[in-house]
Amino acid sequence: MAWEKVLEYSSVPLHGTMSRKIRKGVRLQIGEGKIYDGAVLFISDLFLRVTEELESGEAVNTYYDMNRIESIRTYSTKE
Repeated sequence: MAWEKVLEYSSVPLHGTMSRKIRKGVRLQIGEGKIYDGAVLFISDLFLRVTEELESGEAVNTYYDMNRIESIRTYSTKE
């Protein structure tokens, strides 16, 4: 899957888990939706789960159907 490669490029593995954290200095946007910064990704063949922590301490999981993702945009600082 092409999206899996984009997601792997924009994130790093979390030690001891199957999840990945968005790289420092990189922000990720799925479709034209929310821009994620510092979120944790779980990538499967069927879905993408994005977990983010709110200021209140709550964890919010957002799920995307991998077959319905039309675009992924990455934002980073120019080196």
